[in-house]
Amino acid sequence: MKSLDNKIIIITGGSGLLGKAMVDNVRIKGGVAINADINNETDISNGVVNCDITSEESIIGTVNLIEKCFGRIDGLVNNAYPRTDDWGASFEDIPLKSWKTNVDWQMNSYFLFCQQVIKSMKKSGGGSIINIASIYGVVGNDFTIYEGTSIEPPAAYTAIKGGLINFSRFLASKYGVDGIRVNCISPGGIFDNQPEKFVEAYERKVPIKRMGNPDDIAPVVSFLLSGESGYITGQNIIVDGGWTAI
Repeated sequence: MKSLDNKIIIITGGSGLLGKAMVDNVRIKGGVAINADINNETDISNGVVNCDITSEESIIGTVNLIEKCFGRIDGLVNNAYPRTDDWGASFEDIPLKSWKTNVDWQMNSYFLFCQQVIKSMKKSGGGSIINIASIYGVVGNDFTIYEGTSIEPPAAYTAIKGGLINFSRFLASKYGVDGIRVNCISPGGIFDNQPEKFVEAYERKVPIKRMGNPDDIAPVVSFLLSGESGYITGQNIIVDGGWTAI
């Protein structure tokens, strides 16, 4: 028997860099992974749903569709990462409207997805929710690794990811009695063809001496979705090659 046999798992942003690896790993472990992504055309029989997490109507419709088709929801991975066109602007140049929009799209959408899925999980006897956070929700940015590149770390990112970590603790505390576990995963830097100078600076600092890749994160997601982690809730699992250890 595989660790996720027949579990119904929603993965938002399942067509992205991390999301693809999560979907694949859940399926390898026997789960029914539902890829909920804005770039999809809905084909529920193949586990694909069009979902815009910036839309309340789309989130509620997605949850209702999956519950109707499968009768329950066993897991949710909040992974999608929408952002405005000026994402990465220098802190002093960020318009307040942009800040508010990114908080709404990223943090508030996670709130709504959790709220809707928890209602379903309470009816079916529990489940597991994972919110994807970041090391920069735990520690401050090391701005030296960006020197000589065009990369500007987004200010909203740290606020949103830090907020998600404590929001997850709130949910874990409140809904443990209902058999619902809520955890975060905080990845370190994931290689995505960043400038060579940045990659070299990052790898010099991190103890394992390489950037992460999606296959470093996906198995941890599957573990937290499975019964093998049945006594783990309210935690932030940091997967960062030792970045936050130094």
